[in-house]
Amino acid sequence: MINVIERFLEAEISSQELYEDIHYFITSFHIRNGEFEANEFIIKKMDSVNFIIFPEYVYPTDGHREIPYCSSVYKDDLISKINEHAKTKGFTVKKLK
Repeated sequence: MINVIERFLEAEISSQELYEDIHYFITSFHIRNGEFEANEFIIKKMDSVNFIIFPEYVYPTDGHREIPYCSSVYKDDLISKINEHAKTKGFTVKKLK
């Protein structure tokens, strides 16, 4: 089984700046819903506590989009996993609000 969250963490939490941008998108009360387009994965904010994470591939030959797999995750669980991964990379970690 594909571990979407682990793949997301490896692909997207690769710099302090990306970590901070993703953390802000997830925790911001000013962003009620929407999408954060990272390098490979997209974080879809359904509401203030529910998220869907998926990779999106666009084929240049015909422009069609493919979403091969996805995972839904609760805000606190997602932030915990992101923070744990950021710590292993040596980033400055933000506190959970």
